[in-house]
Amino acid sequence: MKSIYLIFCFISLLGFSQEKTDSGFWATDFEKAITISKKEKRPIVLYFTGSDWCKPCMLLKEDFFENEKLDAYKSSFVFLKIDIPRNADLLTENQKTENYKLLDTYNPGKVFPLVNILNHKGKVLDKASGYSSLRDPKYYFELLENNK
Repeated sequence: MKSIYLIFCFISLLGFSQEKTDSGFWATDFEKAITISKKEKRPIVLYFTGSDWCKPCMLLKEDFFENEKLDAYKSSFVFLKIDIPRNADLLTENQKTENYKLLDTYNPGKVFPLVNILNHKGKVLDKASGYSSLRDPKYYFELLENNK
């Protein structure tokens, strides 16, 4: 019986270690994203999310940002996530300050989710907002395809 329990624990740990994390391709610093964009001549995908309260954001994350099809675009863009959570403990004070400045500049209507495509100068080239409960990320993939 102990061996069955140990096997179950081991399999559970494997599952957790393979979980996708946001840290893989997301930048969280606007100035660094601008620098990379300019140096590598890649547009910026500026994503506004309310990670702990916005249901459409959670669905978009799952259907679009965690979709294997997105891998084809990761080398064409700099991805910058701006999280505006309700739980204040999810961000450092510096990150919260920077995120709210970017919210005021690039999302004054406070629309969630919002994806802006920026050039290396910070100019908005294109954008898409909201996410339907039909859960079809096709429009977001078209946004990337049209702005490569």
